[in-house]
Amino acid sequence: MFALEHDVAQWDSALLPLRGAGRVPLLLLLSWHLRQRNCARAIALSEEAHLLLPLAGLEPAALEQARARLQLVQAEVAWLQGSLDAAESLALAAQAISCAHDNGTACADAHWLLSSIAVDRGDHARRDAELQAAAEQARRAGDALRASLADAATARWAVLHDAPAAQARWGRQFPADGGKLPAPLATWVHDFHGLLAHTSRDLGTAAGHYMQSYEAALESGQLRGAITAAINIGDCFASLNDHESALEWMQCALDLARPTGWPRSIGACQTHAAETLRKLGRLAAAEELLREALQTLAPVTGARTYANALLHLGELSLDKGDYDTALDAFSRLAQRAEALGQADFRSVAQRGSAHALSYLDRPDEAHQAAQGACQLAAAQGDAMHQVAALRVLAMLHARHDLPPPPGMQERNPALHFLHQALQVAASIDGYVPPGELLDALAREYAHAGDYARAYDIALDAGVAREKSHTQQANNRATAMQVYHQTEHARSEGYHHRELAASEARRAEVLQQTSDTLERLSAIGQEITTHLDAGAVFQVLDRHVHALLPVNTFAVYMLDPAGTALRRAHGMEAGRPLPDNAIPLSNPRAYSVRCLLGRREVYIAQVPPKRHAYTVPGTLHNQSVLYVPLTVGERVLGVMTVQACHADAYGERERLIFRTLCAYGAIALDNASAYRQLQDAQAQLVSQEKLAALGSLMAGVAHELNTPIGNSLLIASTMQQKTEDVERLMNGPGLRRSDLAAYIDDAGKAAALVMRGLHSAADLVNSFKQVAVDRTTEQRRQFDLQQVSNEIIATVMNRIRGSGHRIEMEIGFGIAMDSYPGPFGQVITNLINNALLHAFAPAPNDGAAGTGCMRLSATLDGTRVQIVFADNGGGIAKQHLSRIFDPFFTTKLGQGGSGLGLSISYNIVTALLGGTIEVASSPAGTRFTLDLPLVAPQLDAAAPASIY
Repeated sequence: MFALEHDVAQWDSALLPLRGAGRVPLLLLLSWHLRQRNCARAIALSEEAHLLLPLAGLEPAALEQARARLQLVQAEVAWLQGSLDAAESLALAAQAISCAHDNGTACADAHWLLSSIAVDRGDHARRDAELQAAAEQARRAGDALRASLADAATARWAVLHDAPAAQARWGRQFPADGGKLPAPLATWVHDFHGLLAHTSRDLGTAAGHYMQSYEAALESGQLRGAITAAINIGDCFASLNDHESALEWMQCALDLARPTGWPRSIGACQTHAAETLRKLGRLAAAEELLREALQTLAPVTGARTYANALLHLGELSLDKGDYDTALDAFSRLAQRAEALGQADFRSVAQRGSAHALSYLDRPDEAHQAAQGACQLAAAQGDAMHQVAALRVLAMLHARHDLPPPPGMQERNPALHFLHQALQVAASIDGYVPPGELLDALAREYAHAGDYARAYDIALDAGVAREKSHTQQANNRATAMQVYHQTEHARSEGYHHRELAASEARRAEVLQQTSDTLERLSAIGQEITTHLDAGAVFQVLDRHVHALLPVNTFAVYMLDPAGTALRRAHGMEAGRPLPDNAIPLSNPRAYSVRCLLGRREVYIAQVPPKRHAYTVPGTLHNQSVLYVPLTVGERVLGVMTVQACHADAYGERERLIFRTLCAYGAIALDNASAYRQLQDAQAQLVSQEKLAALGSLMAGVAHELNTPIGNSLLIASTMQQKTEDVERLMNGPGLRRSDLAAYIDDAGKAAALVMRGLHSAADLVNSFKQVAVDRTTEQRRQFDLQQVSNEIIATVMNRIRGSGHRIEMEIGFGIAMDSYPGPFGQVITNLINNALLHAFAPAPNDGAAGTGCMRLSATLDGTRVQIVFADNGGGIAKQHLSRIFDPFFTTKLGQGGSGLGLSISYNIVTALLGGTIEVASSPAGTRFTLDLPLVAPQLDAAAPASIY
């Protein structure tokens, strides 16, 4: 029912790393055990648990019981805050659910809370019934501690009704020297014994028990019990006339009660503190505090505490001579006493009313009230209250002409009642009649003319006062002893609580450190996954602002020349900072000192004279922290955080920032390396494209060489024949047959030259189109067969030179709206890849090779499947998954760059909007391109080249 402080601290620490439905078990525990320690947090945790319960995967019965436990938390908080109707409604609902599921411990807790609500309503019969039910339910559930708690609470309340009967009934079950008890039970058992000792005027023993109750209540989270115990300790000191110590304990109780906002506890503290002030003669302060107490207690007018406040207001009003207020207070107290069924309050209320009525000149009513008070005290066996009532009767007869009491044997009624008071006082063990009682008796004898008797009684009064002084001295000694005992116990309890709190703080710090390291590890992974410096800066900026107090965050990188720090990223008060360069020759710059010294620079309070060096347009920060960005022996730059207030960065904050700088340095170094790699890749790709264009030009030269060479040969032959005809014409003469032969040869030569030149022109046109497509990456509409023919024509020289052959089976009319240049690059790369890797070298005897490549296409709706196959040796299985990786080649240094198939993959998937797949076996390799007839539109803002 009540947990100890270190258990709660452990649960609190264990809750921190949990997320989602995994928090539910600890949320239920903590909300229940924080219900008096911290009402607001208990409610917040119960509301969170209520939201997460559906996600916890509980069985329906367990789910209902969990919700009932949360209702009990809300009910107890409502009770503490004085909302008794709401508290009772919630408690009854939780009780019904718990009993329906036969949950004995939960039923016992509900009955316990209902008994507390009954106490504040003043319904003590129901209080006892609920406590009995709680004990029975706990025993049925096998929970001995809960059962003992209910019994101890019953015993405690029984003392206020009939102390001797309570001692007889419960003293054996809860002996005073019963050894060490669990803190929850010790709270109530020591309160029981404290009340017993207090009732018998053994104030030292009472204070000792109250002190143990106070410490146990604090340890077990029973804050309301701790407040009550502190009030009772103050009452003990007040009864021992040590009012300063009494006020100290009342203030201690009030310090515990005020932050809670609980009306009953705050009102009780105010009431008892006011009574102590009254005894010190500070009547105005006492009245102000009592008025405040009655206002505070308005929600719980049924509680005994409210009746106490009325009692003290009545007595204070009598001291002030404000008899109307006194009569009103005692009349209201009488009503509350009847409702509470407590005879002590009824007797006090009637006695106080009699006193006030007497001074309001209403003697008959006063006499009737005083007689009623005396009869009630006698019936209750309360000798102290009976003595006080008899003294009031004596005062009434002395002030007013009232009928004498029946059977009076003294000279006047006042003497009669004073003698009765002395007789009753003599029956109290150890009680010394106060001097003022004997003085009153002496005055009455003197008034009656019996001066000798008056003198003798006055002497007795002097002796009584001496005894009283001795008793007061003993009380002071007892008070000092009790004070030292309670202070020792208090300091011991404080020491133990501080140890527990220190352990809890240490556990919390360890948990926070663990959580911070875990979080920093996750942040480090996020930072180092980025290979772009800009993205690294953004991630660092976000996490620095989330983890640290930051007004300005900046990253300075060392320039390539190594002469200055340049601001690569900067944010101040949510705005980006302009670019800035700090020469390394600047000795005043903290960033330069940090970089050159390769050490952290932290200025907790920037001197005002440094503001002259602040960069124009930026703020004057009070705390600055600079940490170098180092990777191994290399320093990349400096990172800084700055705050507007001094001493912003403690050791924890500096550790977090150092860690972020370490991750940032690694990420920025990786980004730099990746950028260099991209530059190298772009250079290699450019070289590959130039090599492809060079191969294209070589093919062009070779293909044009044959028709042009043949035409040149024929032209040179015809030139020779023309010269021969000219010589014959100018010489011996030209015969008809010679001219006919020349004309015939000229016709044949012209036909051969025209055919050769037409062939060359066609090749030039094809080469020109391929070259334009390849270099511009223009999108256009084209026929797949025509473009494929043009592409193959550009590489025929190499194919024939290798001794292998290529076949093409692509029908006319497959129209595409795409990129013919990049498409040609893919086909060329596939042909070159096959020539380099698929086939064995051609034989040197001039025989034809056996290698055959085949390019085919099949139209399928809005897509076309293009297959390039060869009958070569295939691709090894372990290489098949890597052939599209950049720079992967099995012919490194033998003509392979490792970029051909990688570029082809990127072209097909990124630019042409298709897919490329490969299948291979020892009988050959097959590449399948699945392309849309209409290529997707590219983002105009994206780079044009996909190589």
